[in-house]
Amino acid sequence: MDKKEVLEKIIGSYERYYDINREDPMPPFAAEAAFNSHSEEYFLLKSAKITEMDSNEYAFFADSEALGADEYEEMVEKVWRVTLDRTDAKQYHRNTDGILIIIADSIDEETKKKIKKTRRYKSYRFTFWGWSELRVIAYEHASGKVVCNRQGAVLKKLFAI
Repeated sequence: MDKKEVLEKIIGSYERYYDINREDPMPPFAAEAAFNSHSEEYFLLKSAKITEMDSNEYAFFADSEALGADEYEEMVEKVWRVTLDRTDAKQYHRNTDGILIIIADSIDEETKKKIKKTRRYKSYRFTFWGWSELRVIAYEHASGKVVCNRQGAVLKKLFAI
C-alpha cells in the first residue's frame, strides 16, 4: 500500500462521525475533520434539565516527504492555535481537542523525539469549564513505524494496516 492509499484509508476511518473537508483545508494539511457533540440529560421532562455537555474534536491530516523538526513544529503550532481559536469555553463545555495525523516517507530521529515529548494542554477555569489537549501521531511509511505523544497513543489502532 503506498503513502496516498494509507492517507485515504485513515481519512476514510473518520468519515462516519466527522465532517471531512478535503476541498480547501488549511495549508499544509491534506484534509481536516471536525466532530461536534452536544448532549443533555433530563429528569422526566425537558424542563427538568440535569446537565448538558459540549465536546469537540478537530483532526488535521498531513502528508510529508521527509518530516523534519521545523516542519513538525510549524504543524503543531498551527493545529494548536486553530484548536484554541475554535474553543468556546463556557459552563457546559467538556473538551475541545486537536488531533494531528502525519503520514511521512521518513521521519528524522530528532523529530521522533520531539513528537514523543509534545504536550499541549489548557484548562478553562480549573477544568470546571473543560479543557483542550493535542494528540499527535506520525506514521513513517518507509519503516511502517508509528510515533506518537502520550495523548496520541489512543490513535495507534488507526495504523493497524
